[in-house]
Amino acid sequence: MRRSRRRWLLGAALGLALAGSGCTPSGPRSVTLSLDQMQEKLATRFPRRYPVAGLAELNLQTPRLSLRPERNRLNAVMAVEASGPALRRTYSGSMDVDFALRFEPSDQTVRATELEVLALQLEGLPAQASTLLAGLGPTLAQQALREVVLSRCAPATWRWPTAWACSPGA
Repeated sequence: MRRSRRRWLLGAALGLALAGSGCTPSGPRSVTLSLDQMQEKLATRFPRRYPVAGLAELNLQTPRLSLRPERNRLNAVMAVEASGPALRRTYSGSMDVDFALRFEPSDQTVRATELEVLALQLEGLPAQASTLLAGLGPTLAQQALREVVLSRCAPATWRWPTAWACSPGA
């Protein structure tokens, strides 16, 4: 009887000590990424070129990221150039896109998701071509940014939660 009480007290003391030190089985509840870290990772995927039906080509430059905390999203504004036989010259402009982030547990990455094109503008582009490109904006944004890896979590980050049989996002 005395041994079981001693074990119980030892177990309770150990549990309180672990809880007090922040070492609980729930693991980390968040990962902090700086805007600079995400910008740096995104820059490795640009510039990008996209052919448009063999008639034109769109060149996207590295986006500038900003935070949209009121919407719990990020914003990316990138320079765009359109050229090709159908356009007869090069047109410059910009694309403005909002997106959310999601954690992918299979490879422990943070990725862009839920893209929303706010604007696609090319200065001086004829109305007919502008309408065509406006319709392609969401597809272009999806190709350029959807599921782009903005951060890969180091294996050491997840070693401890895994030892407790916890998983991020659970």
